[in-house]
Amino acid sequence: MKQSRFGAWVLFGLLTVAGILNLVDRQIISVLKPEISQELNWTADDYGTLGAWFQGAMAVGLLISGPLVDRIGVRWANALGVFAWSVSAVFHGFARTLGQFTICRVALGATESMGTPTMIKTVATILPANLRSAGFGIINAVNSLGAVAAPILIPLIAIPFGWRGTFVAAGLAGVVWTGLWLLVTRKGLPVAEQAPEPVEAAPSGPAPSILKDRATWAIAGAKVLSDATWWLMLFWMPDFLNRQFGLSGVSIGPPIALAYAGAAAGALISGTVATRLLARGVSVDRARKGAMLVSGLMVLVLPLALFAKTPWEAAAVLAIVLAAHQGFSTNLFALIADVTDPAKIGRVTSVGAFCGNIGGMLIVKAAGMILTAGLGYSPLFLFAGASYLLALGWIQLWLPRIESRGGQAPVQVGH
Repeated sequence: MKQSRFGAWVLFGLLTVAGILNLVDRQIISVLKPEISQELNWTADDYGTLGAWFQGAMAVGLLISGPLVDRIGVRWANALGVFAWSVSAVFHGFARTLGQFTICRVALGATESMGTPTMIKTVATILPANLRSAGFGIINAVNSLGAVAAPILIPLIAIPFGWRGTFVAAGLAGVVWTGLWLLVTRKGLPVAEQAPEPVEAAPSGPAPSILKDRATWAIAGAKVLSDATWWLMLFWMPDFLNRQFGLSGVSIGPPIALAYAGAAAGALISGTVATRLLARGVSVDRARKGAMLVSGLMVLVLPLALFAKTPWEAAAVLAIVLAAHQGFSTNLFALIADVTDPAKIGRVTSVGAFCGNIGGMLIVKAAGMILTAGLGYSPLFLFAGASYLLALGWIQLWLPRIESRGGQAPVQVGH
């Protein structure tokens, strides 16, 4: 089908909404944790176990969802992904035991892994090459704004419907989205004139060739360390505010929104800084590592949140940390294209995302165990505060000097 600019942007709008639905379904459990824990008698360790299962399922799902999206195409991949994770969200509302809730979290993590590869492939399909960077930037910005709005809207929905009704309402919204997507795309998708080149089949035995590359190990280790802090914040930040300041329900939303506003600012700023440095002739090595160093130093303030006297002071510290994460993560994803053979970028990106989710799985489980043991957030925040500098040190160990191979940098999506 020839490119229809209006039709492409309509689908693009639906795509951004799907990203917000993905985020909301994921965030309900953390925002409403005090209410859910009280009713179902969860311990901190139970909550950490749920988070670990979610992250593990998403990690495995990332290795499967990419090839699946390529096989069934973006029309059905979008419909399948959103419908599957929406149904998984609905079932949360009917869970009565920890085991039932664990099954729901595994299902949600596995199905939400469809989100990123489907979104990237859809944008590459419906938008011409000169608009794709702008498209990814808009999606990142909208998703960041969604992260700001979610902790405010979720408690408001929970007031009349309770936490069970909130899961059901969010899931039904995704089911409605699926029907609308299939209706709008019933005659096919508008395909950009500059359609993406077909992805070459992976050569036989790809894993050894990737694992022999020092860049793969540099990126994998850095993702484990840096993403661990992101997922710690994502799953445990509401619990921290609840423990420190007694916040729950509607009162917990605004401070969390402020923290995610920092992430939004970091997402908007981080990509332009390194780009301008490179345009001024700064070497790739100095631009990437310099940006990561600044980000790592910013995260060192995280333990100060333990001494905040008001939730707003704590949220301000968390906002700095989340902004710094976006700066580090953006340059880490761009590093993949700087040092990786273009034919291997997709596979190395998948390995990096997989390792990042493994790091998330480990930290959210460890957090539950540490909090159950009565040690509080101090050891967690001390580790998280140093994690980005440790990640940069790991990169320096494997890549003493970054030399660009001239590939086109992939766009950082989500975290």
